[in-house]
Amino acid sequence: MRKPSLIYSLIIAGSIVALSAAGASAAPKKNFKVAWSIYVGWMPWGYAADTGIVKKWADKYGITIEVKQFNDYVESINQYTAGAYDAVTITNMDALSIPAAGGVDTTAVVMGDFSNGNDAVILKDKADLAAIKGQKVNLVEFSVSHYLLARALESKQLSEKDIKVVNTSDADLAAAYKTADVTAVVTWNPIVSEILSAPDAKKAFDSSQIPGEIMDLMVANSAVVRDNPDFAKALVGIWYETLAKMNATGDEGKAAKEAMAKASGTDLSGFESQLASTKLFDKAAEAEAFTRSATVGTTMDRVRKFLFDKDLLGKGAKSADAVGIELADKTVLGDKSNVKLRFDATYMDAAAKGKL
Repeated sequence: MRKPSLIYSLIIAGSIVALSAAGASAAPKKNFKVAWSIYVGWMPWGYAADTGIVKKWADKYGITIEVKQFNDYVESINQYTAGAYDAVTITNMDALSIPAAGGVDTTAVVMGDFSNGNDAVILKDKADLAAIKGQKVNLVEFSVSHYLLARALESKQLSEKDIKVVNTSDADLAAAYKTADVTAVVTWNPIVSEILSAPDAKKAFDSSQIPGEIMDLMVANSAVVRDNPDFAKALVGIWYETLAKMNATGDEGKAAKEAMAKASGTDLSGFESQLASTKLFDKAAEAEAFTRSATVGTTMDRVRKFLFDKDLLGKGAKSADAVGIELADKTVLGDKSNVKLRFDATYMDAAAKGKL
């Protein structure tokens, strides 16, 4: 699912001026491209494309929208950051550290969900998180797993100095856990479920203990949104119509979820298990309220400090204030003259009021 960028430095070291120029050159247009990758909270985008919902909303506004699935989450973000795509599915942390820190002004148009147990710290034979002290912890470095670990350690008055992070590919984590020398891992679903099937695997901390902090978004280039508001309206319309079908009672809802499950490489039971640990915003009013809530500002303040500590806020960043983050109420965290990430509830509000 949400693999992080292991090549942040390549993006940030690239031509930020060129990327910024690409974003600034947006203008009214008719054809748009959206990138997405496999994750329980993003499966509706593929389903919407396959079943004609995307075309329906694009036709409504006289535009075309191409929705492309990427097997590599990082590559989807890189393509968006380079200007090849107008919008992309992404976590709040990666939105700040990759396109925003890379100079691409980016707007969160859809607050899709937040992880509510999908991400977890797992210890071998020990259920008490305090036992992690002194252990090597295998995870994908600089990912949401790394952030979750930091938050977990805080809860026990520990820090990274008390453990040793071992960078491990998400593709290798389940197999690594089975080896004798791996005693602690941090990862996400469906890998979490796979590892927890082992009798010695104990969940010591998960994202339900930091609700709302690992957000999954649909973001778009801010200049594209500004000059093409109908594109943003279509994205929001697509999202809520698709979720309505997914959550419908009877055969319709079951068929939608079965299709999404198959596309994500699991069955209906496995997909519903992942949904159970995901706070999916299927109602526009609820998503809008969360986007406007104090939680977003508090979380993004933590996230930006975490990223600065890891040297992931851009070349030459002198503090966590280097990249400005505009919240839904238009207040700004960080540099007001360098706002590159925006949380905008405008279009979700329109959906809630039936004004799309």
